[in-house]
Order: sequence, then C-alpha cells, then structure tokens
Amino acid sequence: MRIWDISPGYLNRQSLLGEHRELHGIVSIIVNGKKGYSRHPETLRWGGFGWALSMRHRQLACEMALRGYTDRSPVTMNSNQNEWPGIFIDNPYMQIQLLREKYADRENGRIPLPGDPQQFWSQHKYSVLARNQNIYRDIGRRVAEHNISFSRMCEIFTLMLREKPSSGGIRNSVQHMWGYVSGKEEDSAAAIDHWSARRLLIETQRRAMFDGSEYIRSSTALSDLMVWLADDDC
Repeated sequence: MRIWDISPGYLNRQSLLGEHRELHGIVSIIVNGKKGYSRHPETLRWGGFGWALSMRHRQLACEMALRGYTDRSPVTMNSNQNEWPGIFIDNPYMQIQLLREKYADRENGRIPLPGDPQQFWSQHKYSVLARNQNIYRDIGRRVAEHNISFSRMCEIFTLMLREKPSSGGIRNSVQHMWGYVSGKEEDSAAAIDHWSARRLLIETQRRAMFDGSEYIRSSTALSDLMVWLADDDC
C-alpha cells in the first residue's frame, strides 16, 4: 500500500490506477473504522488528514482524465482543511529513485523520470510560476548556476504542488504554455482573451497530448493546475 507524494504525472498507468485504488482503500479504513491495514504506515500518516486525501485524489483524478480515464468515485473528506501530513514515508527524491528502479523494464509515466535538476525544473516550472513568480525566478537562476541540489528541489516542488495558486497565477502560467501549442491565426492573444482559464487549459491539454509539444506534454502543470480549476471531479 503506497500513496505517492510526487506529481502523479510520473506514474505509469498501472501505478496511477493502483494508487487510486489504494487511496480509496485508506479512505474506507478511516471512514468505516476497519482494522485491516489500520496500523500500516500510510494509513497512520494520512489519518486525520481527510481534506489532504481528497486533494491527493483530485490530483490523481485530473491526471487520469488527461490520459483518458473517467473517475466516478469522488472523495469528499474535509478534516483539517488546508493541512497535509508533515512526514513522508520516503522523501520525494527517493520516490523518484524508487520509480526509476520499478520502471527499469516497464513503461514510464506521462512525464519522463528526470535525470538531473535541469530536467526536473523544466517539468515543474509552470506549476511553480502559477504559485510564486519570485520563487520561479530565483529557482530558475539557481538551476542555471548549478546552485541547488536535486533532492532539495524535489522537496520544494512536491510541497509547492500542494499549495493553491491564485486565479491570476494559473492564467499567467497557462498562457505561457499556450504559446507552445498555438500556431493558428485564430489562436491569437486577442482571440483567446475572453476564454476562461479552464477552457484555455483544456485546449492546451488537448493539443499537447494529441498534436504538439513534448515539452508541454511533460509538464506537471498540465494536470496540476486543473486540480484547482475543476468545479466537479476531473
């Protein structure tokens, strides 16, 4: 039984659907007071953090939707709103390494497992931009100067993906991504100015997944930002 903390974009199909199934198992244990696996480290870690479990489920559901799956089993727990477990079973850097071993002879996830801080940064930069432009600039500079460790970046970005971005931050980030998948006359800034951020992200997702840029297709923001835009389940 495992609930990952890193972006679900790194999980392959089997791991993604497996985590979704196991998360519902933990929810059932907590809600129904079941004793099986009640002392498992993951159950203990998430106990009392119902809101966080709901948000992790939303992260999974939005990644699943990006890959063509429809989730019909929402999690609506609300305990300790805006709070996440303060510990990891394995730190985020180690989770990347565990997946590297696990996928050595298997399919990978939507996002390639990063081999260095520069690749990891390129995969997370639009998720970071949506949340804090100052941190975006600072980390970009530090990555260019080789002045930040891979393990530290893994922790920072994993925690940042748990933070709610502002609506303006989301739109700014999606507009940056849109520049990589647009290209038609009707895609001009004036033409899409009246679009909602949600509509713009959906169209960016569609083009990235089926028509376009590998760079954007490998971005955590492609599913991450939808977590905060969806009024209903992804």
